[in-house]
Amino acid sequence: MNTLYNFATGPLAWLAFVVCIGGIIWRLWSYALLARMRDGSALAYIRPKYSLISFFRWTVPYATCGWRANPRLTLASFILHLGLFVSILFYSGHNVMWDYNFGFSLPSLPDLVVSILVFAAILACIFLGVRRLYISAASHVVTRRADWIGLVLVTATLVSGFASAQGFGDQGIMTLLHVLCGEALLVCLPFTRLSHAFLIPFTRAYMGSESIGVRRTCDW
Repeated sequence: MNTLYNFATGPLAWLAFVVCIGGIIWRLWSYALLARMRDGSALAYIRPKYSLISFFRWTVPYATCGWRANPRLTLASFILHLGLFVSILFYSGHNVMWDYNFGFSLPSLPDLVVSILVFAAILACIFLGVRRLYISAASHVVTRRADWIGLVLVTATLVSGFASAQGFGDQGIMTLLHVLCGEALLVCLPFTRLSHAFLIPFTRAYMGSESIGVRRTCDW
């Protein structure tokens, strides 16, 4: 078990990071080429002011018509992303890992706070899965196999991490599963809709600049 764990947190982890970073660079480069080819004029009217307005408005729950139109989806989405963000950056166990591998760490929140947020994020994942299957016909139609893989990986990463932290099951196995699921998530991130994690600033820059700067209307 120790040998497998060392392999997962060593060479396999670096491979996952390389694939993830390489995939992100490739996606950004390919999208930049596509934008210049199909709508080169759009790049000319991108404005930082309108981009930031759009970005910050859409990071506030229920601040836009789009968020208010789907209140339950909005709540689940923000809970999920908050749980992921906090657990990755401000969980004490992760900060030990950051410090050991990279020589820096961020302030840690109390483990109880992180555990509550992670548990809420797991419930949000379940809701999103049920919504895709039974509640929203539109979501069911547009959901692809890769989208299910992404949701399952996110859920598995949260569940295994929560189980490891709370002492559910064999801690060694749960920790190893958490590491492997996290690495699979990194590999999938650039090539699935999980890529919104790094593409969303560009989406908001385009939408904000077009809606506010060109159409002189609200970025809904």
